[in-house]
Amino acid sequence: QVQLRESGGGSVQPGGSLRLSCAASGSWTGPYCMGWVRQAPGKEREGVATIGISGNTPVADSVKGRFTISKDVAKNTLYLQMNSLKPEDTAMYYCALRRSRYVDGRFVPCDPSLIDDFDSWGQGTQVTVSS
Repeated sequence: QVQLRESGGGSVQPGGSLRLSCAASGSWTGPYCMGWVRQAPGKEREGVATIGISGNTPVADSVKGRFTISKDVAKNTLYLQMNSLKPEDTAMYYCALRRSRYVDGRFVPCDPSLIDDFDSWGQGTQVTVSS
């Protein structure tokens, strides 16, 4: 239904910045929960940031104050602005989405801690932070 493609990754020194983009194409109907997830080789996936119908943009504690998620609806594009990058931010970064849904009369939260609910994924873009 929806295809996602990330871009904007690269190699930077600690303290540097990068802006990731995720272009969405294909047919879709809202509302959706969208987010960024990262994974380093040999490590588990970590939800980074999400944006949903509530308008809130929660981020993981590990990136709070440094990363910001946003979207451009007209361009069907999701962004992740990453500032003050640290070596531990090194990972493959994926964008992902799912359609908003109800369970027992309420919305399933759109939150970085609930990445298992995402069912559409991009191919990822590599971010490397090193001196």
